[in-house]
This record gives sequence, C-alpha cells and structure tokens, in this order.
Amino acid sequence: MRLVAEGLSAKRGEDLIFRDISFQIGAGTALVVKGPNGSGKSTLLRVVAGLLPRESGKVQLNGCPADEFETVAAACHYLGHRNAMKRELTVAENLHFWKRFFGEAQGNAGFGVEEAAEAVGLGGIVHLPFGYLSAGQQRRMAMAKLLVAWRPVWILDEPTAALDTAAEIMFAGLVKEHLRCGGIALAATHQPLGLGSAAELHMAGFAGVFAEVWG
Repeated sequence: MRLVAEGLSAKRGEDLIFRDISFQIGAGTALVVKGPNGSGKSTLLRVVAGLLPRESGKVQLNGCPADEFETVAAACHYLGHRNAMKRELTVAENLHFWKRFFGEAQGNAGFGVEEAAEAVGLGGIVHLPFGYLSAGQQRRMAMAKLLVAWRPVWILDEPTAALDTAAEIMFAGLVKEHLRCGGIALAATHQPLGLGSAAELHMAGFAGVFAEVWG
C-alpha cells in the first residue's frame, strides 16, 4: 500500500498557497510536514484528506483493495487542531458516534470504546461529559478516535498540542504501532513526534511556493 500525491496545488481564496507538491508514503512509514506559519502545511493535509478542494494534481492510495475504501478520503483518519467532539456528550457517546460513523473496514473492527480510552491512558472516565475534561485530556480522547475504527492512513495536524511529555511519548507509541501494523502517517508539526528517522517534507509557501522531501 502506498499513498501517492502528484503535482498538488491549492489556493486560499484567490491566492496560491503551494504548487507542484509530490510525495509517496509507503506502508509502515511516516512523512512529517514542516515549515513556517502560513506555508500551507494544514492546507496540504486537508487536501490529501479530501476536506479541501485541490487546484490541480491528484492523490491515490495504491495497493489497497478496491472494495475496501471507495476513495482516499474514506481510508483516512484526520486529527486536526479541533478535537471534533461534542462537549455536552459523554466521552463514551462521542467515541461511539465516531465508531458508528466510520464503520468497520473489512477484517479491522478497531478498538472498543473503553479499550481506546485505556490506550490513551484515560480508562475509567468515559462516563464524563467531554467538556469536563482538561485540554490535555480532551486531546487524548480525540486521539482515541483514531483507534475505535481502523483506517490505514492517519493525517495528523499538530497532534501533540496541549499534551505533556508523558502524553507525547504515549502518542508516539500509538503512531509507531500503527506503522508497525502496515499503516501510513502524514503529520504536520513544529514539535518532534518521536518517530525516529521519518522522512520530512519542507514547505516554503509564499516564499517560493514549493517543497522539498528530505529523508
């Protein structure tokens, strides 16, 4: 399995944010997107996830059974700046919603709700309203959303924001396990993710509108 982007460009309004971005990420590997604020990191991730339209180019997931995911977007988990959880609902209700929403890929049921909460170090509090949790706890529970339904591609935008050092280490372990099982990770961050020798994509944005892949 391989996530392939070819010649991507995107606009914000009438302004070109980036152009001619190409990369490949194989199963079991990660690509970390770096660059200054405004260089288009978040926009690139949203384009790959199918959340924003692309101006040109294409994104493909090669080597994945055609009947498993109809589109690249359907094969992706996206964790953005917002946690995508309802504050009024309990943690369990939020995670059950996402488990139902994503459904079960063939042969990959994902974690149970309590099991996912345990995996992010917060077992035993899924009965609490999401809004009662601290910012760090909320971020951890948003990460649990990645676990309740299996998807081969994790797209992560500043995933460790609001986390302490212990939680950062925990999340790095989750990503490494995802990669070990043949998954793919595409992450934008200003902070080290603890993924070792992951390849890097350096965005220049308005300062030239190009990118280079390192590693």
